[in-house]
Amino acid sequence: MVVDAVWASFVLLLGLLPNGNYPDDGWLLDSEILIAVLLPLLMVFRRRFPDVTVATAAGIGLGQVVADVEPGASAIAYLVFAYTGAAFGQKWTSRLALVAGLAAGPLEFWRLHPTRTVSAGSGHYVSRPFGFGESVLYALLMSTPFILCWAWGRLTRVRRAYLTELEDRAARLERERDAQSKVAVAAERARIARELHDVVAHNVSVMIVQADGAAYVLDNSPQQAKEALGTIASTGRQALVEMRRLLGVLRTADTAEEYVPQPGVEELPDLLEQVRTAGLQVDYATSGHPRELPRGVELTVYRIVQEALTNVRKHGGPDVHARVAVDFGERELAVLVEDDGRGSTDEQLATGGTDGLGHGLIGMRERVGMVSGSLDVGPRPGGGFRIRAVLPLKTAH
Repeated sequence: MVVDAVWASFVLLLGLLPNGNYPDDGWLLDSEILIAVLLPLLMVFRRRFPDVTVATAAGIGLGQVVADVEPGASAIAYLVFAYTGAAFGQKWTSRLALVAGLAAGPLEFWRLHPTRTVSAGSGHYVSRPFGFGESVLYALLMSTPFILCWAWGRLTRVRRAYLTELEDRAARLERERDAQSKVAVAAERARIARELHDVVAHNVSVMIVQADGAAYVLDNSPQQAKEALGTIASTGRQALVEMRRLLGVLRTADTAEEYVPQPGVEELPDLLEQVRTAGLQVDYATSGHPRELPRGVELTVYRIVQEALTNVRKHGGPDVHARVAVDFGERELAVLVEDDGRGSTDEQLATGGTDGLGHGLIGMRERVGMVSGSLDVGPRPGGGFRIRAVLPLKTAH
């Protein structure tokens, strides 16, 4: 409104300047002065009330033509209202401004009745009216400034709508980015939960078995009890190292420390040796051509074997024997873990796992699903339990 008020003051000054076309007195002079004041006043409020000001200006212009009031310098305000209707008004206001602009030229032409001077011969000249084609052309030329101002306002509206759409799109993309960040955080928390479950379930199980064995042979074989306590200590330290590595991802980059790499297929012999120390007989075999695997597949293999052997110790019964086989194929990696123990009941399979809470096999399925693999779980022919996972590998071209 401040900018519009400055321009309105300029138009008001032009409208009140002495004009040779003004009549000396009478109501026409009062009408022209009133119009010279009203149009700048409407300009001040044209952005806040575009519909009202454009309609009022159109009415004033029509009344000025009907009353045959000579337009003064303040008539430039009509161009401003043609722009305002197209740029800020509603649909009907924009159409009103366009119709008024198109009608301004013919109405003014009709009011002025312009003529042209032509030669009548013998040095005489007479005034004759324009022909129909010339009248139409002249009327269109008089409407051209209004049409140009309306088109400028329409372009301004389209540009403003385009900028608004860009702002909305940027805001929408920002919201989508925040949502994706929340999904990523939730997925990371789920991954950490699976990792912690596998680490705690395996290592605590080993520690419990070793502690029970140490208590059993403490009086008769102190040396075996000492070895069992050493195994408990090393297993506990390994569990702490892995838990620190997992919890480290929750820390900021400034406070995070260097942690050991995630375990993979190469660490399976150490895992099996730890299980054998805990009293479980395990055979291990590999086939195919061992090679470097993606880290996600490496960790999936390690965790599947770890969880499967933990379940064997917990539910396999006494004198159970387990076998682990890893087959490196051309396009897939197969992992087999089976035992000859008591196996699992139908109720345990229905709950999704054999760890009492149903989280073990669920975690396996989630890990295998993340690498687009398949998991086959069930009783083993001849007794025992069998877990077989097939993980696809990307082949080099």
